[in-house]
Amino acid sequence: MNKTTLKPARKVHKYLGYLLALQIFAWLLGGLVMSAIPLDMVHGKHLAQRQLVNPFNTTDYTASLDKIIADIANLQKIEYTHFLDQPVIKVSADKTIYFDGKYGLPIPAPTEAQISQQAKAHYLGSAPQASIEHLEEGPREVQYRRHIWRVVYADWVNTTIYLDAISGQVITVRSTLWRIFDFFWMLHIMDYDERDDFNNPLLISFSATSVLFCISGMILLMQSPPWRRRRIQRN
Repeated sequence: MNKTTLKPARKVHKYLGYLLALQIFAWLLGGLVMSAIPLDMVHGKHLAQRQLVNPFNTTDYTASLDKIIADIANLQKIEYTHFLDQPVIKVSADKTIYFDGKYGLPIPAPTEAQISQQAKAHYLGSAPQASIEHLEEGPREVQYRRHIWRVVYADWVNTTIYLDAISGQVITVRSTLWRIFDFFWMLHIMDYDERDDFNNPLLISFSATSVLFCISGMILLMQSPPWRRRRIQRN
């Protein structure tokens, strides 16, 4: 190809490079960071257990199911679970209700002390508890879930355990590693709000522009291909 033919490609490549430089760097850096951190660590499986083995068997649940479900409409599911040292019967209907597995009485919402004890039972580390607080609405990292407890531990990744304020069950585990991954995921998909729209117009536009940048670069490579240089040297 002659220089006249390559001139438009050179201009296109140059200006697209100005436009894309930061975003391409963010894609590459984000890809490096996200591939370097194992997903199990991002999800905090080494920090806390989502569920504990139920220490009770069916004979420990002595409450009468007939009495429990007598006044419940639209019954969907009954589960035998537990909270701390108490067997619990979880009844799912129009709303979820928790009953004492021994006496069949509705269980009141757990206290702060019980939540602290529950979080400690799930926590796999040895660091002390840094803070505990009740939230009417959680942050984005717990999908803005309402009526929850947030328990933070003073370890190197600020392990954060979110628990349901009604049942005391663990909802999810977050940490500094998760937040770093989430930040680079935001940069990667270019969704700076909720960080879950992989098909947003901004990402599609920049991706299409990056394809043009790549094509123009490939055209410029044809200006002096390696096989042509070898042929000139032989002559």
